[in-house]
Amino acid sequence: MISSEGAYKADRAAALAGVPKSTLHYWSKHNILVPSVSPVRIKLWSFSDLMAARVIEWLRRDKNYPSGVAVPRSSMPAIREALKRLDELDLNLWTEDVGPTVSVTRGGEILLDADPDPEAAHRQRVLDGTEEMFTISGEFTLLDGSSGPDLHAPRPQLRIVPGKLSGSPHVVDTRLETSAIGSLALRGIEPRKIYDLYPEVAKAKIDQAIDLERQLAIVPAAA
Repeated sequence: MISSEGAYKADRAAALAGVPKSTLHYWSKHNILVPSVSPVRIKLWSFSDLMAARVIEWLRRDKNYPSGVAVPRSSMPAIREALKRLDELDLNLWTEDVGPTVSVTRGGEILLDADPDPEAAHRQRVLDGTEEMFTISGEFTLLDGSSGPDLHAPRPQLRIVPGKLSGSPHVVDTRLETSAIGSLALRGIEPRKIYDLYPEVAKAKIDQAIDLERQLAIVPAAA
């Protein structure tokens, strides 16, 4: 069911989730988060796995904040309960226009808002030790610098939809993947030349695709 779940190789999954690739492989090896699309040979992680990685990354850490608040890591039973609930999410809720907000509580409860506040679409959440839940579907930033983009609208004119292009980030309302644009920029081709290659695509959309791919090219450091 690759088309309905998304499918990401390790480097892409790690970049989108905002966790080190070595961490994904460690979790897979120790049966903490086994890639659900393909667990063998070329391992493939699903869209749900991206959110699961964020859940594990947040819940498993002791959190010591500048304010002096210390929040202990959640138990493995709480983490496994959260992963079980993530598996039950209906990925058909994600479309070009709609991206539900998914949050996790410290106890591992998964909360889904299928009609989120549009003003909150691109907010960046850093837990300060006083909140009881953490949004995992939006921009993802932890205090140690781990980061990943919004998992529905990584930029205003870009989208990620599990059932489209195997979950690959793409220019909104097209089948143009950001990786195709970003690969040109990462090879040193100037934006103006890329504009000429895609005359039907607004320059702002190409700029956003390049910006996203540059972000995803930054490998998170291992914990």
